[in-house]
Amino acid sequence: MFSTAASSKAVSFLAGPLSAQTAGMATLKEIQIRRRSVQNIGKITKSMKMIASTKVPKAQKIMESARVYGAASNGLFQHAQTDVAESKKPLVIAISSDRGLCGGIHSSISKATKADLRKNPESTVVVLGQKVKIQLSREYRDNIALHFEQVAKTIPTWDETAAIADIILEKAKEEGVDSAKIFYNKFKTIIAFETTSIPTFTLEALEASPKLSTYEYDEGVLANFTQFAFANTLYWAVAEGNASEMAAKRTAMENATKNAGEVIAKLTLTFNRTRQAAITNELIDIIVGASAM
Repeated sequence: MFSTAASSKAVSFLAGPLSAQTAGMATLKEIQIRRRSVQNIGKITKSMKMIASTKVPKAQKIMESARVYGAASNGLFQHAQTDVAESKKPLVIAISSDRGLCGGIHSSISKATKADLRKNPESTVVVLGQKVKIQLSREYRDNIALHFEQVAKTIPTWDETAAIADIILEKAKEEGVDSAKIFYNKFKTIIAFETTSIPTFTLEALEASPKLSTYEYDEGVLANFTQFAFANTLYWAVAEGNASEMAAKRTAMENATKNAGEVIAKLTLTFNRTRQAAITNELIDIIVGASAM
């Protein structure tokens, strides 16, 4: 019969390797679960990158067309030397979207809009998109007069933008707005964009242009032209912002997929090392137990 002391020593001898083995198995299982989770995330980001890659060329095509028409309609203001008069009640329009996972697209618009609002705290704000609206609402909730969601959900269209422009013009008339500025992300390359602003001109500003007399026009044409130019500029900004967003989303998902691959490689290395250490510990326990007998 074994003594009580001998039994205690035997139990402690067996419990030590068993607990270490159990801890090693738990660690390996946790690493496996985490690696599998990161692999799934990598598959999702890779799919989102492929989807964004297919949307970028179409968005660029729409943007290039809108850019040509926008520059052409604004050419008259440049030739007539139209200038933005000192404004007492300005309007700020921020162009964004409802979608995320696209880098700093929305935060850059928010920062530029906030910087302008700090200079002109009485400005009326119109926001296209949910992301920037959430960011601006924290400090300038009372300034936001209009907010549009689901803009350019699939692709930017002239009909949708023109309808939004009509609503904005009606609201600007009610608020007594005398100038407007549009903040948007200008598409530069597939990996770069620039947050900038473009002014829009009122009928009064156009009529006060120094070189407007060089043009011949019928009565009422200028009023129609300024409304069309505003809608055209808004469509231009929305198309530029959409192309910038698709390109930024592609870049963000590409970086996320690359990061997921790096994390998977590190977890695989950790898993192999931990498994090898567990096997080595088991072999040591077997050898020690065999030598003790």
